[in-house]
Amino acid sequence: MSNRYFYDLHIHSALSSCAENDMTPNNIVNMALLKGLDFIAITDHNSAENVKAVMKCAQNKDIIVVPGMELETAEEVHLACLFPDLESVIEYSRKIYSSLPEIKNNERIFGQQLVVDSGDKIIRIVDGLLSTATRLTIDEIVENVRDMGGIAIPAHVDRKSYSVISNLGSIPECLQFSAIELSKENEKSFIFKHPELKDYNIIISSDAHCLGNILERTSSFPAEFKSIENLFGFLRNI
Repeated sequence: MSNRYFYDLHIHSALSSCAENDMTPNNIVNMALLKGLDFIAITDHNSAENVKAVMKCAQNKDIIVVPGMELETAEEVHLACLFPDLESVIEYSRKIYSSLPEIKNNERIFGQQLVVDSGDKIIRIVDGLLSTATRLTIDEIVENVRDMGGIAIPAHVDRKSYSVISNLGSIPECLQFSAIELSKENEKSFIFKHPELKDYNIIISSDAHCLGNILERTSSFPAEFKSIENLFGFLRNI
């Protein structure tokens, strides 16, 4: 007998300059628990430095934190990339850092980029701008993530910027995406305008930059038990 598990697979921490500084591990995990979620994914821009702290904060609590990053390709397409374990996301984040241009973050314009521990204490502030395009193409990132056992999901494909449809004109069939992400406010209208999307596994996540925007119990999938393996099976349509 299957149960239903509720998720939000696109959440930014205080490491993302566009997120509020109170998006700390304890605040994120406790808000997700209050909202009744079973899975959350931490997907900061081009970095995984806060993933470990959020996962540690969630230990012994009834929620699973999926390691992730929101990666920006050379084509300025955003992909929500999910990994099977902490080691994989940390390893790939090193490659992402080496592919970023050397641009200093302007905190007055973009905001701070805070690395914090599981007690919400600030460890350091990242100086280089994270929210920018890497030198890796969409083909390279998708292949890399899959080789590591992860899943690359085109993020907020309904938006007019930083989406695969807005920047490339369509979703490349050669990349064989199984899941795509839509914003919750545009779900029905966008699918109506783009009936070709019906063959994809369409997920709704919050892209939360503040605590209040983390999803309620709206997005879910069926599984016999709660595990990252079952979540990935759902996302891969298997």
